[in-house]
Amino acid sequence: MTRRDVVGRYKGSAMGLAWSFFNPVFMLVIYTFVFSVIFKSRWGGPGIENSKTHFAMMLFVGMIVMSLFSDVLNRAPNLVLGNVNYVKKVVFPLEILPIIAVSSSLFHSVISLAVLLVAFAIFNGFLHWTLVFLPLVLLPLIILATGLAWVLASLGVFLRDVGQFIVVITTVLMFLSPVFYPITAVPEDFRAYLMANPLTFIIEQARAVLILGQLPSWLGLAVYTLVATLIAWGGFFWFQKTRRGFADVL
Repeated sequence: MTRRDVVGRYKGSAMGLAWSFFNPVFMLVIYTFVFSVIFKSRWGGPGIENSKTHFAMMLFVGMIVMSLFSDVLNRAPNLVLGNVNYVKKVVFPLEILPIIAVSSSLFHSVISLAVLLVAFAIFNGFLHWTLVFLPLVLLPLIILATGLAWVLASLGVFLRDVGQFIVVITTVLMFLSPVFYPITAVPEDFRAYLMANPLTFIIEQARAVLILGQLPSWLGLAVYTLVATLIAWGGFFWFQKTRRGFADVL
């Protein structure tokens, strides 16, 4: 079902799955031009290179993490609504629909990651060995996204405005996450609020292992994973308790 979901996104288009490669590349070029050429932004910091290439790499990492999270949340409210025929089948496990959405988003993230690694190797001539820790960095975000997807998929059945509301929320999260700017550019009085954003920590850790060659914060990942797991269990419990009313509403 994940494979069908991935292929179905581009069904009928001439380029097909190639769009999953070109879309992030196009967005990267546009964002890099706007922020590094027009706004002349640089990724400042001690011992950090200030070239446009480095800015593009740091920006791309933030885009990959943000796209993974926002894609799952934006699709979640319509997962059950878009599969009404499954609701009428008692034996079908509706709880796998959010997992399919997460897996589909992961597929596109892996393609974007491959583009990033190839570009990094071309411009720098090497890859940091710490990139092997990236799956551990993304795991807690995936768990969190799955839990939230269960909640939103359920709420989307009863409250149709949830889908529109989530689009606004994910847009706000994008600009309140260090995607286009380093966290050091944020005044210290506001950094605590920025760290409360669930994307901030993961983006910073992903950049550490991919671009800077640093080890991730094991304690931070452990705490994040614990909280994400609790939210995921709560989301799963909510979905299973409310699914009984799906057929009546739909």
